[in-house]
Amino acid sequence: MACDLCPHRCGIDRLHDQTGRCGVGSQALLAAAEVHRGEEPPLITGAGSGTVFLAGCIARCRFCQNYQISLLRQGHPVTPENLADTFLFLQNQGCSNLNWVTPSPHLPFLLKALAMAMNRGCHLPVVYNCNGYMNVDIVTELDGIVDVYLPDMKYGEDVWAEKYSGLPEYSSINAGVVREMAKQVGALVIDSSGAALSGVLVRHLVLPGKIAGTARVLKTLASINPDIPISLMAQYRPCYEAVDDPVLGRCLYREEFEDAVELLALYGLTRAYVQSADALQLQDGYFPDFNRQPGKIFTGE
Repeated sequence: MACDLCPHRCGIDRLHDQTGRCGVGSQALLAAAEVHRGEEPPLITGAGSGTVFLAGCIARCRFCQNYQISLLRQGHPVTPENLADTFLFLQNQGCSNLNWVTPSPHLPFLLKALAMAMNRGCHLPVVYNCNGYMNVDIVTELDGIVDVYLPDMKYGEDVWAEKYSGLPEYSSINAGVVREMAKQVGALVIDSSGAALSGVLVRHLVLPGKIAGTARVLKTLASINPDIPISLMAQYRPCYEAVDDPVLGRCLYREEFEDAVELLALYGLTRAYVQSADALQLQDGYFPDFNRQPGKIFTGE
């Protein structure tokens, strides 16, 4: 069966373990599963977010902070049964949600695992934590399954999206994806304890030299639904292939991030989680090292 899960439409036969752009074949690749408190406040109520880090990615971001798993694919194959065990383990740890990180290449396995876990009592809301580069028809199929969509809006300019992340036509595809997500679940809904119940929360990482096209990203989001909260991040640090890049090979300047923050009011985006500018100097805390033992891990093995 030819794979068409993402806009790259590689057409490879993953049932026979062929691999395309994402590097994922006939099984999911699990990097880590843990109770995580490094997400936005509505996602970490209770014990924290039950984060399932999956290896492999359809993007080729030269600056990816998770490059060990996204690009180097440091993970091991697991069955849907393993994943179902993992989901229940995280629920038993008191997590407030199941946070699937980079789920799109693994979607068939995750959905099968979720059905298994639900039959065994799993009731956590599902967070779809993705880069926002998807086929809209796939998003449509997730209606009624995903509770909280957590997409990136990485770029407002296609030229940089293709150059630095290998994502052709990113801005138009991304806008269509976020629009469909908003149509399904609306803006983020939070309960009395501050926990996310449903809705869309968008992430945007400000990049050096304004190459993320932050102004256009915010304008687009406002046109979709200005009530959708945005998480504006200052944590950029050159890593992986960005270290020697003439544009991306430096940290973000404070004034670059402050300029981005000022744009929120310009476009009427009043619901925002704004990372402290201190993150410009204290970035190591935001960068995971998947070569280290990441605390609580369960793989079902």
